[in-house]
Amino acid sequence: MAGENVVTVSEDNFESQVVKGNQPALVDFWADWCQPCKMLAPIVEELADEYKDKVLVGKLNVDDNPSIATQFGIRGIPTLLLFKDGQVVQQMVGVKSKAEIKKLIDDMV
Repeated sequence: MAGENVVTVSEDNFESQVVKGNQPALVDFWADWCQPCKMLAPIVEELADEYKDKVLVGKLNVDDNPSIATQFGIRGIPTLLLFKDGQVVQQMVGVKSKAEIKKLIDDMV
C-alpha cells in the first residue's frame, strides 16, 4: 500500500524512527477500513517522494498499533501528526489537500 519512500511505522520502530529519528517526521494514522484514509494515501505518498531527504513520512495502522494511537490521543482518522525533535508540533485531522499539508511541513523544516 505504501510507496517506496513511505515508512511503515509500528510499535516496534516508532521510538527509533519518529521520536529519536534524525529528521522531522510526518506520521499518517490510518486503518484499512477507513475510506477517507484511502483518499489521503496518494497525497502522503507524493509528499514522501518530495520530502524524502528532509522529512520521514510514515504510516501507522491504528488497528495494528493501538497503544501508540492511544498515547497520542488519536480519536479520528485519518490524522496526520508532525514531529520535530521527538515532539508533536502540528496535528491535522481528516482529509486535507496536498497544499495544506505542504504548508505545515514547509513551516516546520
